[in-house]
Amino acid sequence: MGGKGSATPKGRQLSPEAALQISDLLGDMTRSRDMLIEALHLIQDRYRCLGPDHLVALAEEFQLALTEVFETATFYHHFDVLEDGRSAPPAITIRVCNSITCEMSGAKELMSELRDNLGDDVRILSAPCMGACDRAPAVAVGQNQIVHATTDRIQSTVEAKDLEAVIPSHIDYATYLLEGGYKTLKRCLADELTPEEVITTLESSELRGLGGAGFPTGRKWRIVREFPGPRLMAVNGDEGEPGTFKDRYFMERDPHRFLEGVLIGMWALEVEACYIYLRDEYPAIRAILTNELAKLEKTDLLKPGTLHLRRGAGAYVCGEESAMLESIEGKRGLPRHKPPFAAEVGLFGKPTLINNVETLFWIRDVLEKGPEWFSGHGRNGRKGLRTFSVSGRVREPGVKIAGAGITIRELINEYCGGMAEGHTFKGYLPGGASGGILPAEKDDIPLDFGTLEEHGCLIGSAAVVVLSDHDSIADAALNLMRFFEDESCGQCTPCRAGCEKAVKLMESEHWDRSLLEELSRTMVDASICGLGQAAPNGLLSVFRHFPEDLK
Repeated sequence: MGGKGSATPKGRQLSPEAALQISDLLGDMTRSRDMLIEALHLIQDRYRCLGPDHLVALAEEFQLALTEVFETATFYHHFDVLEDGRSAPPAITIRVCNSITCEMSGAKELMSELRDNLGDDVRILSAPCMGACDRAPAVAVGQNQIVHATTDRIQSTVEAKDLEAVIPSHIDYATYLLEGGYKTLKRCLADELTPEEVITTLESSELRGLGGAGFPTGRKWRIVREFPGPRLMAVNGDEGEPGTFKDRYFMERDPHRFLEGVLIGMWALEVEACYIYLRDEYPAIRAILTNELAKLEKTDLLKPGTLHLRRGAGAYVCGEESAMLESIEGKRGLPRHKPPFAAEVGLFGKPTLINNVETLFWIRDVLEKGPEWFSGHGRNGRKGLRTFSVSGRVREPGVKIAGAGITIRELINEYCGGMAEGHTFKGYLPGGASGGILPAEKDDIPLDFGTLEEHGCLIGSAAVVVLSDHDSIADAALNLMRFFEDESCGQCTPCRAGCEKAVKLMESEHWDRSLLEELSRTMVDASICGLGQAAPNGLLSVFRHFPEDLK
């Protein structure tokens, strides 16, 4: 190390070769802090890792302290930050989903087989939910996602070095126009509708935030509009909740219906720019949106430079809206303390409208068909439509669009073809990993916001995982808690230490109920964001509803 009078300065020095490589790689990219994660992706994609010399060069390009670059790079799962002396990972990385539905479908055994059959020139990692729960087990070979994965299929993909994402068939811009697309946006731009009329219609429709919080959409738009501009918009496309794949369904098939909702929102609130935050596990959707946005920018519907597509990097916590904003700004995805709320002080400190992909998908239909069309759906006294991501022990898993308030028994029998052959209904997750677990006996509860809380559960993003007599509920709860342990951002002690301690206690031969309940209360009461507050829901469900499954 250099010291006083030393000819060698302290700290890691800039390598001219690395500086040239990074400068050439970044090209004309803006060197602003909010582009840091995009730059890290470029380096990771080119070199398969983030080497020390490249991080120093990146810090120099962005005029940031190396510590700022390093703390962002090390926060996200999809960045491989190399320490001195370590070599780059192999050319092919295989990620095997270890979330609950994939584990039920044999992911552990699949990973073991892959490690026995593939050589050292392939890296095999376990990974959280990839949004393909209805086609479990899911495996990503590079960016090529394989569903209903088998060792033979994966091996042949590796041998062919088929690592790129497969783009699914979808409704492109030209087809969308032929089918009546963007007529409502054009009415808005031609002043045939007013922002007040649009917001009032959304309020009357009872459309709610469908990412999990359920806040009334029209009311949110009105609140943000009341704050003085300039205003921004952020779209949450980071559906990392195990069991959830509805946003993927909409964006893969009909991306412009969602984009029209985005553009109507930008117009109604006089938003100067919108940022779509898309999870990194969806490379095919990223390709679709990149291509379709380029087409839109050539029209008079979208001013170039006002709609930005940003790529997540493998962090479930960035599905929390304030953590998402931090990530868009190029930082670690640490949830913010509230208040202030994003409607007032959001992205880059400006009033920000945040909506989920599914919510925006319904905007066009609500405005064209009227608020009564949307609120007219529903069952058991509830109103509106809900998109259920159904996986697990049913004959026909997948995305099911049904009336809000449908019961699990109705959903299984009417939309999923009943239980899978040889399986008896035992329990279900009504809202993904954080939504708790209910027994089959409670099959008549309307699935909607506000109906499940008294049972210790949440509807969340309506990720429904069906369990059978073949499944241990205690093992399912342990799988969920391991997920939260891996995905905790580490900012607050109750969540960081609580999830780790809960996993250790749940892995023991006998569960210490009083200690686990005390730990859960602390996590619920003291965690900063919903991750830590909801993490014990599955565990507490075992005590509440499945005592026979206790170890």
